[in-house]
Amino acid sequence: MTTRAWSRPTAPCRRELLGFAAVGLLAYAVDLALFTCLRGPAGLGPLTAKALSFVAACSVAYAGNALGTYRDRRISGLRPYAAFFLVNLVGAAVQLLCLAVSHYGLGLTSQRADTVSGAVVGMALATVLRFWGTRTWVFRAEGRVGSWTG
Repeated sequence: MTTRAWSRPTAPCRRELLGFAAVGLLAYAVDLALFTCLRGPAGLGPLTAKALSFVAACSVAYAGNALGTYRDRRISGLRPYAAFFLVNLVGAAVQLLCLAVSHYGLGLTSQRADTVSGAVVGMALATVLRFWGTRTWVFRAEGRVGSWTG
């Protein structure tokens, strides 16, 4: 018997990936819409508006994953939400790190470079981290320690 480092995802894993992506898109829309409203009509500062929209988006994502993507996993208490929030904070830090390295480390200071590094490269890396962290630490299946393929 041989083991491969990467194998084709199983049907449950594909369902997880699709569910996670759909919930993530919804949470992103909530984050963007709330940030825009808080920053514009509500007149809040950028950091306050972003902090509030981030917490709201994390809550939407947690509820969507708990009630949808990972509805077959038994979770209870505050610990799973706290772990989910922590995973999302680390994901946000990855996005900021990509932006900082590109802007300050590599000297790529145009708006396009900032967008690509933070919102494309950073978002892609953060999404992979969030998916892995969510299924490994928050909605862990019984007996699984974090396999990507179920």
